[in-house]
Amino acid sequence: MSLQQVAIIGGGAAGLIAAGRVGELGLKAILFEKNKVLGRKVLISGKGRCNVTNDGDIETFMKNYNGKGRFLYSSFNKFFNNDLKILLNKYGVELKVERGERIFPVSDKAQDIVTALTSYVQAGAAEIRNEEVVEIVQEEGAIKGVRTANKFVECSAVIVATGGKSYSATGSTGDGYKWATEIGHTVITPRPALVPLNIMDDWVKELQGLALKNIEVTLWKEKKLLAKEFGEMLFTHFGVSGPIILTLSRRVVEDNSKKGMYLTINLKPALDEEKLDNRLQRDFKKYQRKQLRNALDDLLPQRLIPVVIAQSDVSADKFVHQVTKEDRKRLINTLKALKMTVLGTRSLAEAIVTAGGVNLKEVNPKTMESKLVKGLYFAGEVLDIDGNTGGYNLQAAFSTGYLAGESSTLEQ
Repeated sequence: MSLQQVAIIGGGAAGLIAAGRVGELGLKAILFEKNKVLGRKVLISGKGRCNVTNDGDIETFMKNYNGKGRFLYSSFNKFFNNDLKILLNKYGVELKVERGERIFPVSDKAQDIVTALTSYVQAGAAEIRNEEVVEIVQEEGAIKGVRTANKFVECSAVIVATGGKSYSATGSTGDGYKWATEIGHTVITPRPALVPLNIMDDWVKELQGLALKNIEVTLWKEKKLLAKEFGEMLFTHFGVSGPIILTLSRRVVEDNSKKGMYLTINLKPALDEEKLDNRLQRDFKKYQRKQLRNALDDLLPQRLIPVVIAQSDVSADKFVHQVTKEDRKRLINTLKALKMTVLGTRSLAEAIVTAGGVNLKEVNPKTMESKLVKGLYFAGEVLDIDGNTGGYNLQAAFSTGYLAGESSTLEQ
């Protein structure tokens, strides 16, 4: 039997909580992180605010993993959002619930989450090594240890929590996939999930930095409705991003050709066409002496006005009293379905999450242990599971990491 200590590879969300749980249960944990900083991806999540989890129940969570939620059932039963709240509170982090049941630290600082998780690891007397693991060593179907550039470290279990290949600048370079394949595991081809979209239309790029809230975006393939989301989006120098765009991106990734795909934005989803027409007429009455370009300030962000007018094919120089019923109809059609052509997604390096990874059929969901090698565990994004935006991916990492950490100690 190997020395009774557990090696955890990867100091992100899954690895930190796994190391903390191993130490909490009395075994020595050695956490290997090749970066000098722990939790680099956690630090940039939620634009530095860290949407750490969601306040929904387990059944709500199950629906947010693209058909693979049942794999997480045991993990969630072992360690779920309330358990995470208690743990973070214990280490000084106050939390708040925002729109969509998303949970953030009150401070709006992701650093507070990483600091709390690091304190949890240190409380269990885990050893943190800023070294890169180059090999996982196993003999006759059982873990023997890990090898770094300088030495062999004997251990009774190894937890692979190296993340996927998204945001590779944070260190997620797919190392876990390589080791899993070498050992005999099947790795589902990594691909981007929750990724911004490239848009063909030049006017989109001119709106760079403009964020829209409470809008509805619909994804189409030619004339076929593929998906629809309500919430927030952002215009960028290459196209569009933001929560609802990231969620819709999965359907773009799944389509091989990308031809004939486009988005429509309903800028006023709360108003039907009749109510929107009434609203336009009220605004036009208010600004009846102005040109159309100066009569929509109450309805739209200023930067969006010339775009909507141009896409409606109505003259911006028309005075409001000259705008016809047909002109209003064209404006309404544009406000309800502002169209843009999708070219495809940004690269995997820019994706928030990786889809694909270690085949779930080869991992025991009750323990996170490999079905091929005794003492080998997987946790977090290295697994072939990815969730929607809203705190679901981080909670999956925390839950699988916690379960892997606990299982690695109980089965020695």
